[in-house]
Amino acid sequence: MITGGLGGIPGRRVAAMQATVRSFDVADGSGSVFLDDGTVRRFGPEVFAASGLRLLRRGQRVAIRCGPTGAITALALATLPLPGQAAGLDAGAGPGAGAAQPGEGSQPET
Repeated sequence: MITGGLGGIPGRRVAAMQATVRSFDVADGSGSVFLDDGTVRRFGPEVFAASGLRLLRRGQRVAIRCGPTGAITALALATLPLPGQAAGLDAGAGPGAGAAQPGEGSQPET
């Protein structure tokens, strides 16, 4: 969960949203996304530059964070944490999570 002012309510806890890339301008790094309800939101080149990504493709799923005005303030691939977001409760919940490391939890050979 992210504490923010989404919807103009300071301190309201909201989850990061996911969206689908609608358009992306490679020349300047700006673009737009569709929210799951069909709303279109635009993002500027500064948001894309802060993401660390090199390219977005139409139809790609992304995670976004919006500011109090609804403007997109952070963007990342849906499978990656948003810029500036520390690993949350589900850190390590991907494939191989919880798998024993070599020498851990293995039974000794007899």
